[in-house]
Amino acid sequence: MIRKVSLFLAAAVLASTFGSAGAQQVSVLDRQLSRLDLGISGAGIFSKTVSGPVLRPDAPDCAPGQPCFLTQQPSNTVGALVNIRYIAKPLVGFEFNFGYARYTENFSYPQPPIAVQTGANEYTLGYIVTPAHHIFGFQPFVSAGLGTTEFKPTRHGGESLPSQARATYYYSAGIQQEYFSSHFGLRASFRQLFYLAPDFGQNYYTIKQHTITSEPTVGFYMRF
Repeated sequence: MIRKVSLFLAAAVLASTFGSAGAQQVSVLDRQLSRLDLGISGAGIFSKTVSGPVLRPDAPDCAPGQPCFLTQQPSNTVGALVNIRYIAKPLVGFEFNFGYARYTENFSYPQPPIAVQTGANEYTLGYIVTPAHHIFGFQPFVSAGLGTTEFKPTRHGGESLPSQARATYYYSAGIQQEYFSSHFGLRASFRQLFYLAPDFGQNYYTIKQHTITSEPTVGFYMRF
């Protein structure tokens, strides 16, 4: 009888131990998931027009001994932005961004002007700060980081030009607010990306000018 009671007590202790460990593991997992969120936003895409002398001296249509200037004007468009954020503390967080847009790069040279339809895929990682205090009921945030943007001329409007990747730096600032529950909210931001204007590897389009893309965004986020 004593042996049976001892076995029962041992089993109860083991069950209690494993149950507590399981509960602790679930708690840790839940806490980590609560720090993650997925955001999906629409974005306006406004890129700066740049110009400068073509670096290749023997480019066609250039007067001998005279520099030939090129103006590169991207069209304005709309795109999408997806970000995954991990917020460990109000002042410690990280994010991954994927952006997509499709627009036209207009080159004023050579004559006649060339319009290159291209897609642009942004892949960036950044550090994000989400202060604990609110502004008019909204939670502010700021972030900055770097990565790459891949410019991919389209099949039918890309003038058969190759894809090209450019190193990209960015910053963003915005506000967000939970709605309905702690797992869903709305988010708005303003972002700027800095990179070398694409030339698609063509010497006649190479002016080595840096440009800026400005992106006002609005969308929603879901917290796990």
